[in-house]
Amino acid sequence: MLYNAYEIQKSMLAGASAMADFSAGWLSNPSNPFSYFGGGAVMGSALEVFAHAAAPRGKPEFGLDTTEVDGKTVAVSEEIVARKPFGQLKRFVREGVETGPKLLIVAPMSGHYATLLRGTVERMLPVADVYITDWRDAKLVPLSDGKFDLDDYIDYLIEFLEAVGPGAHMLAVCQPSVPCYAAACVMSADKNPCRPKTLTMMGGPVDTREAPTSVNTLATERPHSWFSQNVIATIPAMHPGAGRKVYPGFLQLAGFMSMNLGSHMMSHYEMFKHLVVGEDLEAAATKRFYEEYRSVCDMTAEFYLQTIDVVFQDHSLPKGTMTHRGRPVDPGAITDIAILAIEGEKDDISGLGQTRAALTIATNLPDDKKRYYMAEGAGHYGIFNGSKWRNKVAPVVEEWMKAHG
Repeated sequence: MLYNAYEIQKSMLAGASAMADFSAGWLSNPSNPFSYFGGGAVMGSALEVFAHAAAPRGKPEFGLDTTEVDGKTVAVSEEIVARKPFGQLKRFVREGVETGPKLLIVAPMSGHYATLLRGTVERMLPVADVYITDWRDAKLVPLSDGKFDLDDYIDYLIEFLEAVGPGAHMLAVCQPSVPCYAAACVMSADKNPCRPKTLTMMGGPVDTREAPTSVNTLATERPHSWFSQNVIATIPAMHPGAGRKVYPGFLQLAGFMSMNLGSHMMSHYEMFKHLVVGEDLEAAATKRFYEEYRSVCDMTAEFYLQTIDVVFQDHSLPKGTMTHRGRPVDPGAITDIAILAIEGEKDDISGLGQTRAALTIATNLPDDKKRYYMAEGAGHYGIFNGSKWRNKVAPVVEEWMKAHG
């Protein structure tokens, strides 16, 4: 019933958004004499803000057509290296450029598409041969394609690293830090030649007992049964994945929005003020952010619930009790994968110390293959997007890859 109610609401809002967008255009059209009188500009701007907020959204495009390598502009194209039911391995091919380390960026499966890391990819393209995990919206995966849980996630990572080939580096942003670390443990124990040279984790919940945030508290104050009964929905018949149980992306978005509701309201108010006085460029910047932020996808119920158990409630990885396909995930197996842990000083999703714990539990890894970096003044999104990422964090990642390539 939850998903059906959402679909009805989305359909109603889509119509309202289209009408508001039409009305906003009419009220701001220079050829309309009424746009010069009364509250035409104010009303038109208000309608435009509503139209943007209520519009339905699908999967965004990366839109990275060029990059600059050694001072020269080169074309960039996207190539699918490997396809699987719940995700694909995408490569950003730089035309005529074969140099640079191979870098697998592992996007979070947490309700948003891999395009949330557009800025991460864009910054690394000049210096690396970039690959990314492009996860699929679970509502588009037919039931006949089976399940997808945390064990499957780890299997996908291993297969993707094997597809990239030996000598690659792996960069995990937030949620995938734990499965990436587990994949590194499994591949190290198996002496897999395609295990990564380096593993960089940014804002990841490796040990959520450290400086717990409101996200961690929400995941621990209720039992597993509560999540299963209250936040899991069934995909309705109009989607290819009809009948599949999922944690809906719209619930994840609602949770994130409510965490900083005041900030989001002020952002939209500022956008409204920019539109009223004709500052279209400033308003467009806010629109671009929310176009991405509001583009959400569903996660399979089994993956979501297993993550709640393993990462947030049982703390299995730091406690040494995590398993993969019945085998222990042993951090002690990592002896030659250089680990870089990055945290944001003002991260309100993964608190300080949660990612750094990855260095502590790698008991057999030499100290010269461990590094911790805290990005001063950076929030959660600032460590992988924006000026702090480009100017402060990314150079640290580049240096680490170069030193251990």
